[in-house]
Amino acid sequence: MYCLVAVLVFGEASLFIGFILPGEPAVIIAGVVASRGHVNVVALCALVVVSAIVGDSVGYEIGRRYGTRLIALPVVRSRRASIERALEGLRRRGPIYVFIGRFTAFLRAVIPALAGMSRLSYRRFLIANASGALLWGIAYTLLGYFAGTALNSIERVSGWVGLGVLVIVIAVVVVLFLLHRRAEATIESALNDPDGDDGDSTKRVE
Repeated sequence: MYCLVAVLVFGEASLFIGFILPGEPAVIIAGVVASRGHVNVVALCALVVVSAIVGDSVGYEIGRRYGTRLIALPVVRSRRASIERALEGLRRRGPIYVFIGRFTAFLRAVIPALAGMSRLSYRRFLIANASGALLWGIAYTLLGYFAGTALNSIERVSGWVGLGVLVIVIAVVVVLFLLHRRAEATIESALNDPDGDDGDSTKRVE
């Protein structure tokens, strides 16, 4: 379990796995497994955070070394317009964009490489990336952990009471998921708002 989660979280940005499989489901499922006592939740939180930071650092270096050649990749080319908007957001907002991008699936997969392409300094990138990874990694691991704990409690309750509690838990999870997706769309829209550009969008971030 540890190895699988580490590979998925690490590869989300460094290997662009995030285009196919966002890291959030794997982290949440691992949190549920931790609630069953199969893995240690503290160790899992640490693993997720470290894997996210290291994976994004590798993604940053790939972007810095190979630059615009990454945009020619088939998996990226189909999202060219979104990539251009993300680059523009990085040029305008730098580390803030890196931090907030951690909480949307698409930006989480591309921001590290794009940050390297934009020449955002690694020190500024690392601070923003580590802060976002710390919050994201712990939050989603614990979300899965507490959801799993709730399900464990339901298993010990029989009859209609248990069924009712199960329905409530499922409803809460669905609502949280929908709110999260809506928040992602709102964040991406706000970050890509051209009205926030107050300078030359073509200059590099130092």
